[in-house]
Amino acid sequence: MTTRKDLVFLNIIIILSIVSTVHSIDCFKCVSMNGKFAACDDPFHNNHSLAMLESPCMGGRKGRDGLFPATSCIKINGVFDDTGETITVRGCGLDSGTVTTDTEIIRMSHCGRFYYNDRYVHGCLQSCNDADACNSSPSIQTNNIPILIGILAYQMITAMFKS
Repeated sequence: MTTRKDLVFLNIIIILSIVSTVHSIDCFKCVSMNGKFAACDDPFHNNHSLAMLESPCMGGRKGRDGLFPATSCIKINGVFDDTGETITVRGCGLDSGTVTTDTEIIRMSHCGRFYYNDRYVHGCLQSCNDADACNSSPSIQTNNIPILIGILAYQMITAMFKS
């Protein structure tokens, strides 16, 4: 017969097997103006850029204080309209939960003209969330089958010794 202590232990194991951990994405973070930081510019070679990799990457949310685990990496590259200077920005961001796509920078990659630091830029904004440093996240997946087999084996063994 199963005791109350056995049921508590069983419930704790089941809860722990269901709980998932939230992980943020790792992204490269850097800025290059007019090619002054070539390691940040395209073509991008990440073999010497671990110092630029932020793990986990944290970003701000609209209307909230503090930093939160990022959900996407972003890259902005373009040319300032007023001076012709080039700019490349790599970083991370997260969805702030607003209804419209046009106010969420990570929801839609696009090219054209946009406003950056009070100046107009002609270029592209790209976002990705499919891999760490896609600017990606190895997903840590728990295989619950061994846990469930262990629970069943525990129940069978305790039932055998109790009878």
